[in-house]
Amino acid sequence: MSINSLFNKYKDIILYVIFGIATTVINFAVYTVLVKFFSQDMTLSNLISWVISVSFAFITNKIYVFSSRSFKAKTLFKEFVSFYSSRIITGIIEIVFPTVLFHLGLDFELFGIKGFVAKAIVNVIVIILNYVFSKVFVFKSK
Repeated sequence: MSINSLFNKYKDIILYVIFGIATTVINFAVYTVLVKFFSQDMTLSNLISWVISVSFAFITNKIYVFSSRSFKAKTLFKEFVSFYSSRIITGIIEIVFPTVLFHLGLDFELFGIKGFVAKAIVNVIVIILNYVFSKVFVFKSK
């Protein structure tokens, strides 16, 4: 099997990983700036980083990962609402669970940032859930 055929077979997963990494970098960068440089609360920092990264993820998932090319108002609205609804579910997990894990004893710092390890663990779970929701419910193939 050639590299081209492997890429084509797993294109959505490969692109999801690439843009997922970019989304995660944006999420962690915003979180880090807010916690470390602006001394913001962990929960508020998670909320703000989530809103920014989900907006980036919607655009990249729609256009590049799942190749949803329709920009008709009805389709766009449906995808937008479905995407953000599924992300609200995983967003709640991402906002609440790092703090919960932190208070349950997963209170290690990484790079001098409080809650970073707990946030990283929860983030892996959220990435997997987001792919499943997007593939199955939001940008499903006709």
